[in-house]
Amino acid sequence: MRKVLRWLLAFTVLIGTWSAAAGAATAAGSEPTDIKDRLLSIPGISLVQEKPYPGYRYFVLNYTQPVDHRHPDRGTFQQRITVLHKDTSRPTVFYTSGYNVSTNPSRSEPTRITDGNQVSLEYRYFTPSRPEPADWSKLDIWQAASDQHRVYRALKGIYSANWLATGGSKGGMTATYYERFYPRDMDGVVAYVAPNDVVNKEDSAYDRFFTRVGTKECRDRLNAVQREALVRRAALEKKYTAYAAEKGYTFETVGSLDKAYEAVVLDYVWGFWQYSLLKDCDSIPADAATATDDAIWTSVDTISGFSAYTDQGLAQYTPYYYQAGTQLGAPTIHFPYIEKGLVRYGYQPPRNYVPRSVPMRFQPGAMRDVDGWVRHHATHMLFVYGQDDPWGAERFRVGAGARDSYVFTAPGMNHGANVAGLVPDQKELATARILTWAGVSPAAVAQARPLAAYDSRLDGRDLEREPTLRP
Repeated sequence: MRKVLRWLLAFTVLIGTWSAAAGAATAAGSEPTDIKDRLLSIPGISLVQEKPYPGYRYFVLNYTQPVDHRHPDRGTFQQRITVLHKDTSRPTVFYTSGYNVSTNPSRSEPTRITDGNQVSLEYRYFTPSRPEPADWSKLDIWQAASDQHRVYRALKGIYSANWLATGGSKGGMTATYYERFYPRDMDGVVAYVAPNDVVNKEDSAYDRFFTRVGTKECRDRLNAVQREALVRRAALEKKYTAYAAEKGYTFETVGSLDKAYEAVVLDYVWGFWQYSLLKDCDSIPADAATATDDAIWTSVDTISGFSAYTDQGLAQYTPYYYQAGTQLGAPTIHFPYIEKGLVRYGYQPPRNYVPRSVPMRFQPGAMRDVDGWVRHHATHMLFVYGQDDPWGAERFRVGAGARDSYVFTAPGMNHGANVAGLVPDQKELATARILTWAGVSPAAVAQARPLAAYDSRLDGRDLEREPTLRP
């Protein structure tokens, strides 16, 4: 009887919004026609804000989700979504960054290519889309994929044309996991710069990457600055102490200012290649040994960010580090050009970046399962990587069992790699496949170019910079 009552309570919560939003339409005996009214007639959806944008309707919404999709009677939370509405007859792109959702209008590349609608989802447990209290055991890739599945099922009745899933970095991983668990939902997947850490303890691909990326001159400059920051640890940590005091930063989660300092410094080379281009090597001190302390500090702070491993810098990303330490895995690289005595901790595990009150246990089979599925069952999937992006060192690959699926690399590009940056024949093929999967006319497919004109406000987004080792 107690289980029945819990189930009835959860069911009441999930349909509550429908009763309020759809009541007027039902009373009038007709279905709503305005897109806002149609969205708000969906059970569980409520309006946060509508923002005007020329040619679109843009909505910030909340959607009532179960904390545990296996047991929907055990509590709910409000998950933030946004809808960039073009026309219900157009394709729809389902976008996630794998982190927080922006509440300002923007378009992913597939949305521009297809001239479609875009639904964007905030990843569960990133605030404000976090249950209170938070049961961290319910933060995993299947639960997150089930969030997407449920949103798709809710909106498919309005947006009945083809759907594509997309995302970059952790968002590309998210789109891939969604396809693995719900392969019948989407008509295609475009995953950008998505890492694929199949065996967490085997990271030699990253070590090889850092011996080949860019030019030797650039690698030597970066390595020298990183080493010099460790040689001058005592002097620069005094500066760090004053900086932290001025900003009110603390170090309880990572354990000490010394651990945080080394973590920032060891991210330096990786961070450069993740977000910068070869031409940016000119901004790196040419002779680290003779550079001033301020020059070394400024270079490291600009690329890695000395706020990153403070309690305040880590708090927003606790859900990512939790997942890295339980399912996703995290890279560990070595520093052969730095004397062992200068490196005290090395790349620290994700456990060090999550409060100790949150229990964590790694599940080694999670990524092996996804990797095997992609290799043998991928259908209508496109993976795009950047040649100079460290995260592409361990990537998804498609095997003989995959159908109409591709892995392309954009030459000279970093973590912002996209279809537009591919060599011409791959760019044309990728664009045509995206249009085909979106179900647009054969004439548009034959043109193999974006259907929507470039809009600097919607499309001219800088690569979202995460000033630490995060995808």
